[in-house]
Amino acid sequence: MALLTPQGAREVFRLPKQRGREHLRRLLRWEELDELGDTRRSILLDALYNSVLFTASRGFPWVQVAQAVKFTEELLAETKGGSITEAVTILGNKLRDYQRQFTTRHLLALCDYFHNTFIRHYRLYQYVLGQERDVHLTVTRLEVRTPPQPLPLAQGTHRDTWRHEQQVAALLTEEEQKRNEVQLLKEALRAEEARLLEKAFSCAGAPGAKGLGREALERLVQEAIGIQIKRLGEQLQHEVQAAFDILDLRLQRRMLSLRGPLSFPPPSPGPEDPIKTHKAQKEKKARAKQPVTR
Repeated sequence: MALLTPQGAREVFRLPKQRGREHLRRLLRWEELDELGDTRRSILLDALYNSVLFTASRGFPWVQVAQAVKFTEELLAETKGGSITEAVTILGNKLRDYQRQFTTRHLLALCDYFHNTFIRHYRLYQYVLGQERDVHLTVTRLEVRTPPQPLPLAQGTHRDTWRHEQQVAALLTEEEQKRNEVQLLKEALRAEEARLLEKAFSCAGAPGAKGLGREALERLVQEAIGIQIKRLGEQLQHEVQAAFDILDLRLQRRMLSLRGPLSFPPPSPGPEDPIKTHKAQKEKKARAKQPVTR
């Protein structure tokens, strides 16, 4: 074991816990720790670090703080695998061995510290530090996506204004969809009309037909006119219905624009003119004094 110097003990005590533990490990010349895989050495390092914190906070000189770390490591090593009675005996013997390194008051403080921590939880220390354990460790790395950086509040929109804008935008989108549906319907009806006319003309000019007589020609013209009239009627019907739907959507937008979102913050009423207020009160009293005629 590499001995801890008084300067090193001071540095460990003044650092935050994680940095202090790591600095203590380097000063003791330990290899790097795998905190999850090597729990035994991690707990042992905790015990040494806690002895630094206890002795330094109790006012031990830095030389004695360094000696306390050595005392702790020796005690944990010598009591490994023994009974609790043997551990108490070893603790008493070591306190006598170190009585020249510590004052009587500090020696009693060390005795109380190890009795309340190490001896009280002796079986737990033995279970963790005294036997090998099979470690089955599963490590899962999860990606944490942080939310995007919010825009400045000055660029924000009040909730009521945003909802009003969304409603208006939805009505505009629906109106545009109605126009697109009418246009698509027109194209579909034209294609159907062209197909029916082509079918009628192909039947009239089928192989084996002897020219077109007057009556056949009249029937063909009537059939073509009927196809066009039917197509125009369906188109007109859908255009009228779409026109009514679009007018209804425009009316809804108009009502929204008249109602409008509430301003934020709401305008505060301005201060009343004291001269106008006094004049209005005088006129009200004068009207009250006038006789009532029936």
